[in-house]
Amino acid sequence: MEQDSLKNIHDKYAPYWAILLIILCGIGLLTIWIDLGPFWKGYVLDMVGPAWNYILFRGLYTAKADNVWTRFFTPNRTLVLFLIVCFGIETMQYFKIYNSTFDLWDFLAYISILFPLYLIDIRITRKGEKGIHLPKK
Repeated sequence: MEQDSLKNIHDKYAPYWAILLIILCGIGLLTIWIDLGPFWKGYVLDMVGPAWNYILFRGLYTAKADNVWTRFFTPNRTLVLFLIVCFGIETMQYFKIYNSTFDLWDFLAYISILFPLYLIDIRITRKGEKGIHLPKK
C-alpha cells in the first residue's frame, strides 16, 4: 500500500523530470558547440552537470523502481555525495593536483540548480509519503 502511493507520485512526475533532464543535457552539450561568452563557457556546464546527474542517479526520469540503487541514492545521500564530489574537484583545482583553473564562483555554480532540484525532489517525496495509509495490525 505505501509503495503504491510513492510509486504513483513518482510516476506522475517522471515525464517532467525526463523533459528537464533532456533540457539540462542539451544545454550542457551546447556549451561545447557554441560560444556565448565567458559565463557560458565557464559556469553553465558547472550548473547543469550536477543537476542532470542528480536526476539520473535518483531515477526521477523513469518509472519508480525499488532496488539497491534507488534505495541507496536517497535525496539527502545523493545531494551530499554530489556536493562532496563537486567541491572535491574544485579543491583539487585549488591545490593544483591537476591542470585546471580554480574559481571560487564554481562553488555557487554547482549548487545553483542542484539545490533547487533537491528541494523539489524532497517536496514531491514528502507529498507521496503523506498519502500513505499504513495497514492496521
